[in-house]
Parts: sequence; structure tokens; C-alpha cells
Amino acid sequence: MCDIQSYIELIRKEVKPATGCTEPIAIALCVAKAKEVLGEAVESIALSLSPNIIKNAMGVGIPGTGQVGIHIAAALGVVAGDATLGLEVLSKVNDAHVEEATRLVEEERVHIEVAQQVCKLYVKGTVSSKEHQVTVVIQGSHTDIAYIAYDKKIILNHLTDNPETDKCCDLAICIEHIYQFAQKAPYEDITFILEGAAMNKTIALEGLDKCYGLKVGKTIEQNIQRKIIADDMKNYAIRLTAAASDARMDGCLLPVMTNSGSGNQGITVTLPVVAVGEWLKCSEETLARALILSNLVAIHIKGHLGKLSALCGVIAAGIGAGCGMAYLLDGNMNHIRATIKNMIGDVSGMICDGAKTGCALKVATVVESAFNAMLLALGDIEITKEEGIIDENLETCIQNLTCIGSKGMEETDKMILDIMISKK
Repeated sequence: MCDIQSYIELIRKEVKPATGCTEPIAIALCVAKAKEVLGEAVESIALSLSPNIIKNAMGVGIPGTGQVGIHIAAALGVVAGDATLGLEVLSKVNDAHVEEATRLVEEERVHIEVAQQVCKLYVKGTVSSKEHQVTVVIQGSHTDIAYIAYDKKIILNHLTDNPETDKCCDLAICIEHIYQFAQKAPYEDITFILEGAAMNKTIALEGLDKCYGLKVGKTIEQNIQRKIIADDMKNYAIRLTAAASDARMDGCLLPVMTNSGSGNQGITVTLPVVAVGEWLKCSEETLARALILSNLVAIHIKGHLGKLSALCGVIAAGIGAGCGMAYLLDGNMNHIRATIKNMIGDVSGMICDGAKTGCALKVATVVESAFNAMLLALGDIEITKEEGIIDENLETCIQNLTCIGSKGMEETDKMILDIMISKK
């Protein structure tokens, strides 16, 4: 089992605040860093992006703009991006910035190409002035700047052939060790996790209050008020989580606390646990331990799956949330194990067809699945090793899921992107 500090460092590495969907934000960060190094007026922006980055950036709302897509994200990175803020690079955007960035796009000064034979998370941005140019590459993780060149002078070169070998896979962790850590970690060392819960609750309330995206969370709430569906623990968890995704995917400027580089995953791994904790009137310490458990379970699964894949990432987050909810309802390790197996047996085939407002529906689906999986587990019911991809060994179950999502669905990923691009 890892020591306490290793777990804390892992959580802090993978649980960070972000403003906007992290794929277009990675693009904005890349060109913002290039502009910073260039140090003068930018005449043009050239992007070379991996297919998975394109898939997740082309149809999602960009914070504060009322627009979607890669071009405006890149232009804003140059106009208003602050590279020192990481995933909050666009948090200072105002109307004047949007106007200037829109003009850059309309003047066709942002150019995009598909990068071939690169890792799934790859952003190469080149910004040019009248006399100089700077190239920056982000590789493997949304904030990992691996290469910087000013004209022909290489300033930084950490490019690698296997950037997606996630650091958390190097740690000797498993679900049972995560569960033990969540129970025994000194409370004062994990209270920081509550800050992310408060951040994500704020954007959820924003989503319930205003009309964002598909209004999934708001529609659930309205139908509760109309007494078409029940005002119960499960529907509270679903509507709160979906509302946060509604707001985020439609370009709300409020930040979210991410998990494994994804805002929707951060929302999904956090808010169902918060909802159940509020419903049960749990103490802050109990909630913090449940959130540590949910976040680490998701990080562990995503460490095997990879940052971007053909498998929807909120599945990993939903599994984590199911574990956190089970913990709040006095579940033990056997219940945690059964929750994970039940979830894998339910939603393991959900594809990722890019970031968009429709992601809020997938978030709602996964939260309901997590709730059902958890209730079955608390009743000592689990899918058996004779069924599907489930194995007696829990870690093998996780490996089966992530192997299908990363290796088995590679052709699926290509087909999804082809379909999406052909629509344009």
C-alpha cells in the first residue's frame, strides 16, 4: 500500500480546477504559452491536433463566448489566455476579448490540421508574428507542456513516445488499498477535497437556476415539481450532477473541479456523493472520506484507460461515485467491490462521441447506473464471474473494462471521428 503522502500527491495532481471543457482549454493553454514566449503581436495560429482532441473540442461551448469549437478557443488563448493559470487559462475572458478573438477567426488566421500517428492527447500550436514564430506541444496530459521552440531554437524538449503511460499506474495501488486509505487518512490531510465539492455544487446550482445546454438537470427538477417523478435521493443526485454538466458544456464561466483532466468526470465523481451526503446529513469528515474514495477509484481506473478514449470517461467517474455513495450508506469493502462489478456490467459500452451539451444526458445515465449498482451491492447482489467481462478478481474486472475501452475500441474511435468530421 502506498504511503499517505503518495496518495495525497496523486489526488492533487489529478484533481484540479478548470474553466471550460479541458480539450479546447488545452488548445488555449498551448497557444497562450506560445504567445507568452513570442512576446509580440500574433499574426496567425497553426494547430496540429490529435483526432481525440479534435473530437472533444469541436462541438463544446467555450467559456464566456456563446460560441463553440476549436477556432475560437485558440484565438482566445492568444488574445486573453494566461498560461500561468493552467486549466483556468481563459478565466479572465471578457466581451472585448471575445470580439477580438472572433475577428481573428473571421479573418481566417487560425488554421487546423489533424496530427497523424501521435498520442491521443496531443496539441501542437505555432503562433507567428511578422518575423518570428513559437511552437509549443502539449502531450499526454492537458497541462503537460513537452516542447517549446522559438524559431529554430529548441527551448524545451520532453517529447516521448509513450506519454500516456499514466503516472498513477506506477503506484502499487488497488481498490482495497484506496478504501483503506479513505478510512484511515488523517482528516486534516484530506479536507481540501471539500473545496472541489463546494466548487462543483456552485456550478450545479447555476445550471438549475438558468437555461444551459439541454437543461437536463433543470428539466428533472421541473418534473419533480410537477410530481411526475419523485423528489428522492437518487433524483436529487441525478439532477444536481446533470445540471452542473449542462452549465459547463454550454460555456459557463464558473470553474469546476476536474478529475483525471476532465470537468465532467470531476462533476460526476463528486456531486452524486455530495447529494447523498446532504440527503443523509453526513458530517464533513464522512463526506470528505467518501469523496477521497470516489476520486481515487476514478483516478485508478482512468490510469489504465488513458485520458482520452472511445469509452466515455464518465463511466470511470460514475464507478467512483457509486463507491462514494456506498461508503456514505455504511457500505464495506465487499459492497464497494460489488458496486464496481455491477457498474462494469451495466454501462461498459457507452461511447465517447465528443464533448457537447448532450454529455449531460450521459452524466445523468451514469449517475442512475451508479445508484442502482450501489443499491444492489448493499443488498449483497453482484454480477457473477460467469457473466460478460466480469471476473472474480476486481482488478481484473477493471483491466477488462479499460482494455476494451483503450485497445479494443480503437477502430470505433476512428469511425466516430470520421462520422463527426463528415458532418462538417
